Amino acid sequence: MSLFTRSRQPHDTAEGGADSEDDTGGTGVAGEASEATEEAGTASGEGADSASGEGTDSASGEGTDSASGEGTETASGEDADSAEAAVERDEGAEAAEKADGTEETADPAERSDSPPPGWFGWRRRYPRTAHGVTIGTTVLAGALVLFALLVPNRLERLGPEAFFRLPAEGILLAGLLLAVPPRSRRLMSVAAGALLGLLTVLKFVDMGFYSVLARPFDLVLDWILLDDAAEFVRESFGRTGQVLAVVGVIVLIVAVLVLMTLATVRVTNLMVGHRAVATRTTLILGTAWITCMTLGIQIAGVPLATKGNADFVNNRIEQVQAGLKDGRVFEKQAAVDAFAKTPPDQLLTGLRGKDVLFTFIESYGRVAIDDPAMAPQIDSVLKEGTNSLKAAGFQSRSAWLKSPVTGAGSWLAHSTFLSGLWIKNQQRYRSLTTSDRATLGSYFRKTGAWRTVGIVPGVRRAWPEGKFFALDHIYDSEHLGYNGPYFSWTPVPDQFSLEAFQRLEHGKKNRDPIMAEIILASSHNPWSPIARMTDWDRLGDGSVFNQIKKEGTDPKEVWKDPERVRTEYRHAIEYSLHSLTEWVERYGTDDTVLVFLGDHQPVPTVTAGSTSKDVPVTIVARDPKVLDKIADWNWTDGLKPAENAPTWGMDRFRDRFMTAYGPRGD
Repeated sequence: MSLFTRSRQPHDTAEGGADSEDDTGGTGVAGEASEATEEAGTASGEGADSASGEGTDSASGEGTDSASGEGTETASGEDADSAEAAVERDEGAEAAEKADGTEETADPAERSDSPPPGWFGWRRRYPRTAHGVTIGTTVLAGALVLFALLVPNRLERLGPEAFFRLPAEGILLAGLLLAVPPRSRRLMSVAAGALLGLLTVLKFVDMGFYSVLARPFDLVLDWILLDDAAEFVRESFGRTGQVLAVVGVIVLIVAVLVLMTLATVRVTNLMVGHRAVATRTTLILGTAWITCMTLGIQIAGVPLATKGNADFVNNRIEQVQAGLKDGRVFEKQAAVDAFAKTPPDQLLTGLRGKDVLFTFIESYGRVAIDDPAMAPQIDSVLKEGTNSLKAAGFQSRSAWLKSPVTGAGSWLAHSTFLSGLWIKNQQRYRSLTTSDRATLGSYFRKTGAWRTVGIVPGVRRAWPEGKFFALDHIYDSEHLGYNGPYFSWTPVPDQFSLEAFQRLEHGKKNRDPIMAEIILASSHNPWSPIARMTDWDRLGDGSVFNQIKKEGTDPKEVWKDPERVRTEYRHAIEYSLHSLTEWVERYGTDDTVLVFLGDHQPVPTVTAGSTSKDVPVTIVARDPKVLDKIADWNWTDGLKPAENAPTWGMDRFRDRFMTAYGPRGD
């Protein structure tokens, strides 16, 4: 039996007659039942209808139901004193009978056939405790409903001040529940509870999305990301961790929906059981809400009167509408390509004979350069890299690109950079990768002057999209020759990935020029444990990293402290930058052209409230003619972009790059 409902309990009678008292030992229901019948309106037939009525129907909780009805409701407090006194009188009488030896002995068969009092006899044996449990359950039900009405959808707003507000939706719902007929009221309370449960679940999901992607969950476009999230948990914490996480989420969702529905029904019954008080309270709260909203009254900077749930639902409706229209908008944008009709012999003429390497550093965002807690160390690494590359004959230019995503969604940033289209969601990504839109790789291949390859250590399963990006050969995590350990999500350390590229492609003799897409994944969340630089000649098959991993940090411990997370993130970026710059020093030639950039900012735990989506981008070359062609871009000298360096949308890079190194760029 649920604690959210109470049923009427049978009682022993002194003389074997009709049951004349309620389950808590009250003084009978005749007078109060008639009052309930009068209130419900017996003239219209509602008083006698036990299926829906408000008379003495204990199942619906509205007659003499001791949990929430209008009869002798002792749990709600009106006859609590008389009920307790009656219990004491009964106990005294029983004691006296025992003392006199005249206690009536009931027939054993009759006793065995009689159902035990409520809660398997527990309420009868411990009436005071049962009374307290009933009140406590009602209070918890009310608190749960209030929580659902006021809880925000972002963790940073989840403070005490968020729950000291007047929700317009709760006041309106209370008024409607008091006004409608009993049968409709029951259906409405169940529906309202289920809706509150769904809204609460959606707010919880939003909290997760804001924590990782700095945006709310998209009801149209984001379902595929749930599968990616489960896969990320498996890769970071193993199969067992994934199963436990998925089961935990499902249990939580079901529990929220069920408990919220039961809580709403219980609160509704309580209001109906005290209709006069509930009506006055609703009117007072409604008046207070209007007053506070009109005067703009706030507590700790938070408006006292809120209609947050209405705004929340309205925003979701607009989001769904925009998501449904986005496909048509994107189709029109994708149809425009300035280089679609350019003859192959006129494409990328300024780079003929060069090895062009487009390298993405995972989560390398502006925060790594601008944040005061990280800037000194990252600045030192960038200066050291600039100077060491200059000593090796290389020059570099840097600026900023605005990514379409933050926190996660690397593939969306990669496809934006390579396609020249703003790929901000999974629907656009699918539309892009099933279209004939040309990417940078497509144009390099179209010339016939380059072999196109991909170094993608983060890919661990079939990747049909690789064909769309026009890569002649793809080296995933299983084809780089790595036999070392994973570092949490990262399958292959960056230093090994670059060394494998040298061994498999770049270091070969008598080869064609290469256009490579290289993904450096060591700086991928959760940044623990992190690989560290080792002697390039000792890399071998990667076994050397076994000891390095053992000496690394534990992600479960690191993520208990946001400051440790930020520190480990910085270490990961330092490692990726060292790997890349040392590779160029070691293996770069006069024909090497390196373009490297971050794909997106890290998660909000690291960005600490920053809403920027900027990432650094750098071009490195030994041939001065390569950098001369972008002199009018006004990029900053060196590996570190200046604070006021140009900032472009990531989707603008493709066309600017091809223009600079095409016929008009010669």
